Amino acid sequence: MENITLAPDPWVPEKLPPVAYNPWMDIRQRDDVKALNVTFPYGPLPDDFQRLIRQSYYAAVSYLDMQVGLLLNALDDVGLSNSTIVVFTADHGWSLGEHGEWAKYSNFDVATQVPLMFYVPGMTTSSASQGERVFPYLDPFSHVLGLVPQGQSKKMVELVSLFSTLAELAGLQVPPACPETSFHVALCTEGVSIVRYFKSSEQKVQKKEDGCNDTNRCYSEEPVAFSQYPRPADTPQWDSDKPKLKDIRIMGYSMRTVDYRYTVWVQFNPENFSADFEDVHAGELYMMETDPNQDNNIYNNTLHGHLFKKIVDFLKH
Repeated sequence: MENITLAPDPWVPEKLPPVAYNPWMDIRQRDDVKALNVTFPYGPLPDDFQRLIRQSYYAAVSYLDMQVGLLLNALDDVGLSNSTIVVFTADHGWSLGEHGEWAKYSNFDVATQVPLMFYVPGMTTSSASQGERVFPYLDPFSHVLGLVPQGQSKKMVELVSLFSTLAELAGLQVPPACPETSFHVALCTEGVSIVRYFKSSEQKVQKKEDGCNDTNRCYSEEPVAFSQYPRPADTPQWDSDKPKLKDIRIMGYSMRTVDYRYTVWVQFNPENFSADFEDVHAGELYMMETDPNQDNNIYNNTLHGHLFKKIVDFLKH
């Protein structure tokens, strides 16, 4: 346990708007956490308890790592490694004490970002020769590895692109982009294939319209990822993490690029699912080069009208 460290920024950022804070109610509802009598909403967990949570999380990740290794190794055993596309991803991140938060209910990167790894035979790696193992099993508990992943890309992508990407890789027709109202459309997608990044990950990608008739939405000079999270009020409440639809009053819309994360918290009407961008309750702006952990919100002392216009234009599209 002495080797388990605390989060690099285990405090609530001074300039974080109250509406943006996740009071981690699902953690608070555990019997062992209730016994700690931690104050709501910002009261921190004791350091030793934080280390225990982090140790448990690392243990779960190590176990999953081993299971993934066994699964991939089985592809070699049955001779399918050269004909199987593998994607490793997740549905959300997880706060482990960063910003004084736990779990997943916020717009911080630790909650919204996920792993996204592709293995495509002959594209992301050379095809293995007959009898060669592509995925030799290495026990993570008995090996100290210094392997560097191949083909890393710094491009900003979204999980909505997964469907289109797999369709293209499988040689299927890439579904068209969804219209603004898509209830009547049998098959469409809001994501665009990212196969182009596999072929030239760090080269400038030319704009094209394959599988998408809207270049502003599909490709741009500055790749953008969007996320959002609802809140019932401007201050942390017992249901801030998971408000019922009828109780949502504010929506936090985030725009993330390689350089920054920009979030606006605006009035939201749950009856018609509309956001009022004329009624901004709070905002966040973090610059990645100088503030990669998103601890210093400069929204209130920075001109950002162009960013506001950009996120509104996209969301109103």
